[in-house]
Amino acid sequence: MKPALHILTGYTAVGKTSLSLDWAQENNAEIVSCDSLLFYRGMDIGTAKPTSEEMATVPHHMIDIRAVNNQYSISEYLYRVREIITSIHDRGRPVLVVGGSGFYLNTFFGPAVDELELESEALSHIREQFENQPLEDSVAALRSLNPEGLGRLDTANPRRVLKAWLRCVAAGKPMLKLREEFESQSGVFDGCDKYLYVLERSREDLEGRVRLRVDTMIHAGLIEEVKELLGQGILDNASAKNAIGYREVIACLGGDADFENLAEVIAQNTRRLLKKQRTWFKKFLPHEAFLDLSSLKRLPDNWYYIPAKN
Repeated sequence: MKPALHILTGYTAVGKTSLSLDWAQENNAEIVSCDSLLFYRGMDIGTAKPTSEEMATVPHHMIDIRAVNNQYSISEYLYRVREIITSIHDRGRPVLVVGGSGFYLNTFFGPAVDELELESEALSHIREQFENQPLEDSVAALRSLNPEGLGRLDTANPRRVLKAWLRCVAAGKPMLKLREEFESQSGVFDGCDKYLYVLERSREDLEGRVRLRVDTMIHAGLIEEVKELLGQGILDNASAKNAIGYREVIACLGGDADFENLAEVIAQNTRRLLKKQRTWFKKFLPHEAFLDLSSLKRLPDNWYYIPAKN
C-alpha cells in the first residue's frame, strides 16, 4: 500500500476545525496544519486557532512553532512537514492535513520550491530599486523581462512581484519558462495516495459565519492580542502584520483608522478573501472534491481519491 494523506481544505470560516477534530478522533489520526498563520505563537484569536483543549484531544503539528517576528518560509515548511508526515506514517497512524492557505496546500500536490538563490549580493540592486520606486514601475520592469506575459502572477501583491523579478534575473529566464521547468519537477508527496475534501457553503451562510466570527474575535480580545503582538515584533513579519484582522487593528492602534468601523472593515476584507479563495479553489482543485456542508454534520467516507504518481 502507498502511504496516504487525507487533506481537508476549504474557505475561511467554513468549519474545518470542528470537522477535522471529529474525523481525526474517529480515525486515530494526527493533524498537520497547512495554515500560513497558525505557525506563529500569539496569533490565536485573529486566526481562530484551535484551542489548547481542542489540540489536547488530537495530536497537532505545525502550530505555534515560530515567534511572530520571524517569518516562516515555504522551504522550511516543506522540510519540516516531510519529517513529521514520515514519522506519523511510521507510527501507523493516518495523516490529516488541514488548512486553507493555497500556497502551502500546493506543497502536497506538486513541486513547491526551486533551487534559485534569491538572497545573493548580485541581486541587491533589484531589491534596492524595488524599495525606492512605485509598485507599478517594478511591474513594468518585470514585464520588460517577460514579453510573453506574466501568467497568473498577482501584480497587486508587492512580495510576489519582487520574488518574480528576482527569479527572472537570477535564472536569466522569463517567468513562463521558469514555470514550465518548475511544473515538470516531481513533488515531495507524489508517492502518496491522496484523499481530498474541499469544504464549501452557500455564499449567504458563509458570509453570516464570517460576521459572527469577527464579532466573536473582537469580544474575545483581538485588540489586546494585537497590542501584545506589537510588543513582540509583529511589524517585522510581513505575512503576519498584513493578515486580515491584524492589519485592521494595527491601523486603528496607529491612528490610521476608526475603531468604530473595525468589525465591518474586517468582515468586508474577509469577504474579499472569500472571493479570491473561490477563484483559486475552483481553478486548481477538482470539482468532484467539493463538499457542501449545508446539511452535513460529519465527513462522509467517499473522499475524492488522487492516486500516487509513482
